[in-house]
Amino acid sequence: MKNCLNGKVVVVTGASSGIGEAMSREYAKMGAKVVMGARREEELKRIADEIAAEGGTVAYSACDVTNEEDCKQLMQTAIDKFGGIDVLICNAGLSMRALFDDCDLKVLHRLMDVNFWGTVNCTKHALKWLQKSKGSLVGISSVAGIHGLPGRTGYSASKYAMTGFLDTIRVENLKKGLHVMTACPGFTASNVRFSALTADGSQQGETPRNEAKMMTPQQVAHIVERGIRRRKRLCLMEWEGRGTHLLKKICPGFVDKLFYAVMAKEPDSPLK
Repeated sequence: MKNCLNGKVVVVTGASSGIGEAMSREYAKMGAKVVMGARREEELKRIADEIAAEGGTVAYSACDVTNEEDCKQLMQTAIDKFGGIDVLICNAGLSMRALFDDCDLKVLHRLMDVNFWGTVNCTKHALKWLQKSKGSLVGISSVAGIHGLPGRTGYSASKYAMTGFLDTIRVENLKKGLHVMTACPGFTASNVRFSALTADGSQQGETPRNEAKMMTPQQVAHIVERGIRRRKRLCLMEWEGRGTHLLKKICPGFVDKLFYAVMAKEPDSPLK
């Protein structure tokens, strides 16, 4: 089936690496007019130049999603360059790895600022354009947004908050033709894992998990495109997400024990 993004204006946050970079590159190849946002402007320029050299249509704007004015400027870049917004993908994200017992609360505040408020800020300044185009609003969540993930309290909380926000935006726009989708990748080989915060707010610097067994950012990008094409409300990508979603309805206590057992097996797990 023909992809749904050809000729569409697609705004992607967190576009300087990982899933956001993969989406920007893949969707440009599909014919989308891609607008990239991230804090690292030099990386955005490098990626944009490479996309353009391959014949893609692209623009970018430096954007810290915790800064509302940056988010407003990112959307304005899409309007100025391409005249509208058809798809907004709120992908910018930050993870963590620490027990709540040991965690400085500034870590949770930071996670909420990036993962939840970043989504809110971007949606606020894109919404009227998405309503006009009857387009798609997509939040890149996680299995941690379906069930609490031990050692990732701030991450799970921020993704649950994102889901609640997006669900409500969907209901408010039922008669306006807006498509709203929450996408939940499993563990993905991306830089967000290396920048995950520890108990004191410092970056962990390396992932404890085997990246070779994880989804690739390119796989995530293609599954998200398929979800947009089908105008799905919830996009679960592999057995972990689908199984969690199903089992939580049937035997939530079992899922608690399963998540604890799996996360306790991580190298240097904070779980005892």
